[in-house]
Amino acid sequence: MCILRIRRNHLVEDALNEIARQRPRDLLKPLRVHFIGEDGIDAGGVKKEFFQLLVTELLCPDYGMLIFQPESRTYWFNGLSMEAEDEFMLVGLVLGLAIYNAVLLDFPLPLVLYRKLLGQASSLRDLEDMDPTLGKSLRALLTYDGKDGSVEDVFCQTFTAGMPGMGETLVVPLIEGGEDISVTEDNRRQYVEAYMTFVLDTSVHKQFEAFARGFMMLCGGPAIHLFSATELERLVCGNPILDFAALQSNARYEGGFSAEHRAVKWLWEIVGEFDLNEKRHFLKFFTGSDRAPIGGLGNLRCIIQRDGTDSNKLPTSHTCFNTLLLPSYRSRVHMGARLRLAILNSEGFGLE
Repeated sequence: MCILRIRRNHLVEDALNEIARQRPRDLLKPLRVHFIGEDGIDAGGVKKEFFQLLVTELLCPDYGMLIFQPESRTYWFNGLSMEAEDEFMLVGLVLGLAIYNAVLLDFPLPLVLYRKLLGQASSLRDLEDMDPTLGKSLRALLTYDGKDGSVEDVFCQTFTAGMPGMGETLVVPLIEGGEDISVTEDNRRQYVEAYMTFVLDTSVHKQFEAFARGFMMLCGGPAIHLFSATELERLVCGNPILDFAALQSNARYEGGFSAEHRAVKWLWEIVGEFDLNEKRHFLKFFTGSDRAPIGGLGNLRCIIQRDGTDSNKLPTSHTCFNTLLLPSYRSRVHMGARLRLAILNSEGFGLE
């Protein structure tokens, strides 16, 4: 058994220290988490909460390790981060531990990260997926036909790149003296290759290598190359394909609810009418992830529990145990209104 003892108000520090003191082979044992000063026994829920809280803190903008890419809604390494390499190794260890302990993480990282872990070369397509505007701009430069003027006159670009950080962008030359070298029709391919390599590799080399060391401590070895980058991502974040019929057929009921209860039938009718975005919100509301585990939603052990009689109280959830606490509302319309209000305004809501 690998046991981590964590203080809630020192989550990242304690996680790093506790993992560092473990022998590498101990990290391959079943994980148990104990929050110091609390009586909870980890039957799986505390462990899941630990990962949820830790990921939330690691992704916090104030922490400065990762930068949010708004177009792709993913996070990428901050090449200007002042955090030690051990902190980035912790991020890799968190992903590896989650995979090893079958815990899905709400940790949106671009597919290029998993390609890099598999030793695959980065491409312009990877950059387009992570930062569509930048990627399309570089591709437009490559395919420009010159009908409105020369590349140099139209694009007015030198061999430099912007390196985003915490509230600032640092302009960096891509080659020696790059700030004085104009991009022309003859050298534009060299410029695009240099820019792509800088963003995806050079500027984050130290951070990625530390991350990869942490990840490979648990998930390294020949077996990793049996997976594609997409399959590796799904081991971490789950499957985006959602089969709610399978979720319903495997649901369990407590507190006086059953599959035949009027409120339960209303619930599944309402969920069935949700659009895909609302279904993702609903799933994240009571499981902590808007994706399905490997094998689909049929493998997710969810519980619908009666939470009193009709009232204006919103549904709540124990995300660590995939449990939805649902009042027995007086009408289907009232339930639908309460449920939508809860799931669409649930950032940090109902997490126990």
